[in-house]
Amino acid sequence: MVKLSTVPVPGCCEMLTGVGKHSIDVAVCLCCAHRTGGGTCPICFWTDDGSTEQNAGTPRGGPNGDLSLADARLNYAIYNASHPRYQDAVRQPRPEELP
Repeated sequence: MVKLSTVPVPGCCEMLTGVGKHSIDVAVCLCCAHRTGGGTCPICFWTDDGSTEQNAGTPRGGPNGDLSLADARLNYAIYNASHPRYQDAVRQPRPEELP
């Protein structure tokens, strides 16, 4: 049996950790909240760019262009993707990735 909990990673995201027979460390996507490990999320196609809750409304440039985290979350709620152009690139979450 593995006990799971989330731990904030300063300036980044949350990390899912597990203690038990099999330990797990999986980053939580700040856009869709699924446990996909960081980088570019295959569920919403948001790329971790260092955005935080404090600056979620400010686009940071980089891999997400002029898209802010707040806008990406709204897009995910509407289109199931961080931007409408990514609707064909995303997939449904696996059971172990659910929040």
